[in-house]
Amino acid sequence: MSTPGLQRFDNIPETALDWHRAGKETGQKSSQKSGRGAALATVVETWGSAPRRTGSQLVVASDGRIEGSVSGGCVEGAVILAAQEAIASGRHQILEFGVSDEDAFAVGLACGGTIRILVEPIGGTLAEDTLADLVTARAERRAVAYVVDLDSGAGHLDADGYTDRKRMDQSGVEADGKTFVAVHNPPLRLIVVGAVHIAQALVPMARIAGYDPVIIDPRAAFASADRFPGETLTEDWPDEAMAQLAPDARTAVVLLTHDPKIDDPALEVALRLECFYIGALGSTRTHAKRVARMQEAGFDAAAIDRINGPIGLDIGAAGPAEIAVSIIAEMTATLRGRSL
Repeated sequence: MSTPGLQRFDNIPETALDWHRAGKETGQKSSQKSGRGAALATVVETWGSAPRRTGSQLVVASDGRIEGSVSGGCVEGAVILAAQEAIASGRHQILEFGVSDEDAFAVGLACGGTIRILVEPIGGTLAEDTLADLVTARAERRAVAYVVDLDSGAGHLDADGYTDRKRMDQSGVEADGKTFVAVHNPPLRLIVVGAVHIAQALVPMARIAGYDPVIIDPRAAFASADRFPGETLTEDWPDEAMAQLAPDARTAVVLLTHDPKIDDPALEVALRLECFYIGALGSTRTHAKRVARMQEAGFDAAAIDRINGPIGLDIGAAGPAEIAVSIIAEMTATLRGRSL
């Protein structure tokens, strides 16, 4: 494989845990345990067109370091001060800001609104063990929700509940007005089989949409770093590459060669797994032949119906870029549970 491109995902919980542990160690060595460590600030409610969505986070260390963001800059200063107070006291805080029209315009909004932010000191109301378990779940690509009582500050992880929130990647306050649910889903992945022209348009679009793409093509002339600079490429045979990548429920698989020798081995692996989207390029006639081959391979109608073929929403796409748009649109609709 080539060197992968940069992954565009926040690592705020991981950074927070590292900073807390480093600060705790420093405090123990200096016999000054108070005022050391870090705090997490999380957007729990906000206006509709905010620059940072609900669930966005900022980590603040007691020495003034910060990482992440909870706004476009108009409230960060006050949040940092509150975070340092929380580190010293060990108690959470709920901050509410009424953002003026002038301040909102400065960060790219048409009008002002209200933003609420939860500030949690790690090792205080946010237990270190809870944060460590969250970091472990994220590393293992397990979807979890962090559920916190905004009144008491008590929080816990929930691996099984809040399925609708997880499907929609939608953190927020529950109907009771005091329970905040922060969704931590594994990063989305896209496995593209076939380093063709459509893939050259699809991969950068997928990155913008938040996917971490991998391109599989055993044909070295296609799977070249010159054609896909900075991307993860593998020339392994598709079924072998798929087995190594272990697609899961946060993975989309797109088959673009319309060559059965290359597409079918990957398709058979995908149909046995929980990939949320499977799409295959080709005409209606090509797809009918594909269906027949999958039937011969032993797959039932329910499994075969998971294949989106011909691939992409029917938007009259012409050319690789427009086909890529139609694929991204269909992937998004499938991910969000929309029937189109």
